[in-house]
Amino acid sequence: MAPTARHATPQARGRCAGAPVRRLDRYLIERVAGGWLIVILLLASVFSLQTFLEELDNIGRGHYHLLSALAFVALTLPERLVQLVPVTALLGTLVGLGTLASGGELVAMQATGVSARRVGWAVLKAGAVLVVIALALAQYVAPPLDQIAQTRRTLEISAASDLRTAHAFWSRDGTRFLNVRDIRHDRIPAGIDLYEFDAEGRLHTFIHAGRADVFNRHRWMLIGVVRKTFSGRGVTVEHIPRMPWRSFLRVQQMDLLILPIPSLSLTDLFEYVRYLKAHGQNADRYELALWNKLAIPLATTAMILVAIPFLFGPLRSVSTGLRITLGGTVGLAFYLISQISGYMGLLLGLNPAVTALAPATLLLVIGLWALRRVR
Repeated sequence: MAPTARHATPQARGRCAGAPVRRLDRYLIERVAGGWLIVILLLASVFSLQTFLEELDNIGRGHYHLLSALAFVALTLPERLVQLVPVTALLGTLVGLGTLASGGELVAMQATGVSARRVGWAVLKAGAVLVVIALALAQYVAPPLDQIAQTRRTLEISAASDLRTAHAFWSRDGTRFLNVRDIRHDRIPAGIDLYEFDAEGRLHTFIHAGRADVFNRHRWMLIGVVRKTFSGRGVTVEHIPRMPWRSFLRVQQMDLLILPIPSLSLTDLFEYVRYLKAHGQNADRYELALWNKLAIPLATTAMILVAIPFLFGPLRSVSTGLRITLGGTVGLAFYLISQISGYMGLLLGLNPAVTALAPATLLLVIGLWALRRVR
């Protein structure tokens, strides 16, 4: 005989009580996800348009044309999406739950015993999914697409005869040829071959280096060098541990060889930071870029927590437009503080992890404090 409601077992009562909670969570998550989708589409459109307008100056240079600019905007879109995740979490939460606040649904939820913290917990569960998607984009999707975009753009603008594949590079300057067979972490030339021919087209000098430390466009330090000099008397072979080399590469060629920081994945940044530190070089700029990406989960969580008091506190009755304006102000202030913190940290030699995480940590503390004050 099945138990009645009065004689239900504790397990059955728990399942009955849990079902409405799951339905409420699902409802809140659906509304918030809808708000995030609206905001990310709007922000991505605005910033993509900005990127396209910046690229208009390059149209007509070399082989760069309108379709090239559109392709560049499309290929760099995932990187923009990653950067927009925290502010999307803030504004999207305000949009998604703002409609519930305007319709009195949040008040009704509170009347039935649903607290602001309970709503915040449901939104944070959805935020965890958003963070996972952002980190996956930052690791697996955005870097390779950004590399393709930067490489195509540089080649088409310069109309150069240089060749760069995923892990190799060829360039020529008169009778000199450079072949880089591997580009570790997209920053470290390795397996370097230099060929120099005389006026009659005969090979005069061949240099092989295991890798190179690149200090700037002209200054390279070749490591593990074997130099062969060909003459009428035979071949002279020299083994040189370290050899300075003045590169003939132009700015566009260096851009093609060593890709910008946004083109590096999380693991590439981590390995490159380790490499620089192991060889006594300053890695602060790359370490800051790494920690800025790793700070996305913390910043996203903080943004969600900050958004909840906007919906339950004194601002509950304000218009959606004003609520979004205030949220946008918070997001802009956070972005500016994060940028200033990072640059000041580089100037003062502060720990990049601290300068990258400090703004998000501060915002998280403010969000928790504000959430505790909401009834």
